[in-house]
Amino acid sequence: MNDEQYLQHCRQQLDEFAIDLVTRTESLEASNALRELALTLQEVTHEKGDIYTTGADLIVRLCTTYPDFVPTFPRELLWFLGGDCLHFMPDEEIALFQQFEDNRRAAASSGEVFDFQAARLRLMK
Repeated sequence: MNDEQYLQHCRQQLDEFAIDLVTRTESLEASNALRELALTLQEVTHEKGDIYTTGADLIVRLCTTYPDFVPTFPRELLWFLGGDCLHFMPDEEIALFQQFEDNRRAAASSGEVFDFQAARLRLMK
């Protein structure tokens, strides 16, 4: 998996989470803060917006304001978005993702195809 494929994979995960969050909040009033957050997150993912800043800010807001959603948020995306999103991951998990990232970059630099699923299974056990 090269960097572009990894970016697309992460975008897809974020989009799937946003769709799920919109679905889970559709019974709330349009003015509800959680509903607005869900819709804004979906806009960022559909418009191919800047997920590094806008997406990360929205995820931090979600995790801070609605901590019940943290366990349902894909852990890989917390790592991918980095910055303040890392505050919602324990140190052990960060170390695992750092090892994963090192392996991914090593494969990319040597021109190898990185088997994302196999590496993930091996590290996450």
